[in-house]
Amino acid sequence: MRHDANIILASGSRARRDMLAASGIAFTVELASVDEEAVRAALFDSDEPGAVDPADVAEILAAAKAESVSRLHPDAFVIGGDQVLAFEGATLSKPRDVMAARQQLSSFRGKTHALHSAVALTRGGEMLWSMVDTAEMHVRDFSDAFLDDYMRRAGRSVLDSVGAYLMEGLGIQLFDRIDGDYFTVLGMPLMPLLAELRARKIILS
Repeated sequence: MRHDANIILASGSRARRDMLAASGIAFTVELASVDEEAVRAALFDSDEPGAVDPADVAEILAAAKAESVSRLHPDAFVIGGDQVLAFEGATLSKPRDVMAARQQLSSFRGKTHALHSAVALTRGGEMLWSMVDTAEMHVRDFSDAFLDDYMRRAGRSVLDSVGAYLMEGLGIQLFDRIDGDYFTVLGMPLMPLLAELRARKIILS
């Protein structure tokens, strides 16, 4: 697919880059200058438990990334994305190291968690459109032997995912069932994004 529109992906995520490229869209990548931890801390700075919806966190961060890059490239259409994992009342970030990833996966055994994936589209520093989609992840009660083997084979790549799993490969074996869109699980609701790009004549319809 060829089009004259200047599209920038404001994300360092390999999964988001790969899925957008595979869809045939021409784009460049520019990392957003956003302190995600500071944004999260500000959002959760409340004495009231559950005051912030994890899905809203994902959408706010996706918008912040897109707007940050958009202000630097006012003529471009900038896409921002973010993903938040919600589990037993907590909102999780990417594991800090391999041991933390293993502990996280172990805590998921036999339980369900939610992945909230957001995407935002901006131009000239202004929000044009955003949305969040959620996938319910039903983790099977896998053995310690499987977890040991998974961690050995996956290595440090588990640190690239908020859930510490690689859905495109071995990570699929962690689950009994997934209720939701595959691209949402990977980190961006791609189909709604493509529909919006077509509706705005940013890509060919």
